[in-house]
Amino acid sequence: MNITFKIKIARIVILALFAASFKTEFTPVVKINSLVNSFSLSDTNGKIISLNDFKKAKGVIVIFTCNRCPFAKLYVDRMNQLNEKYTSKGFPLIAINSTDAIDFPEENTEHMKTFARAKKFNFPYLKDSKQEVAKSLGANKTPHAFILLKSNKQWQIKYSGAIDDNGAEPLKVENNYLENAINELILGKSITVNETKSIGCSIKYKTN
Repeated sequence: MNITFKIKIARIVILALFAASFKTEFTPVVKINSLVNSFSLSDTNGKIISLNDFKKAKGVIVIFTCNRCPFAKLYVDRMNQLNEKYTSKGFPLIAINSTDAIDFPEENTEHMKTFARAKKFNFPYLKDSKQEVAKSLGANKTPHAFILLKSNKQWQIKYSGAIDDNGAEPLKVENNYLENAINELILGKSITVNETKSIGCSIKYKTN
């Protein structure tokens, strides 16, 4: 066995172990246009935030993220920009951390608070400790974005998937999936692309 072949085998093993470390035990099913109930979660200051608190909103941008995922970190500035741009248009942004903080303590509320302060979050950062919200929406990655449109006392999933098509290089984004969907909703149009594949680290669901 030559050295080149050994190196290739080693790389395959490393990639396999890396992929396994991001395995999620929950396989979500996204259903566009399905209704979800309002939820209430605690933010990094211990305040309970509910979807129904956004009484003047037409809808809400929900983005599942976390502290440790390198890919999720690439979107922090863009999330701040989205919240700043769309809150006044009736679509404020909230971020949710659903990753299991028992196996991954760097995802607990105290670390969330430190991370949000360091990154100057201008939106609520909520902890989904029981992971019920992530499962109800079918979230599986960080980041995984949703648009929830207000429908009486319930909320309708109108978009699920990626924020855009280039995490590493914001200036080279060609498709702003999330923004395009919001803009169409604001104009009263049907969403052209209402589902895309979210790319990032798997949400770490509890195994028991």
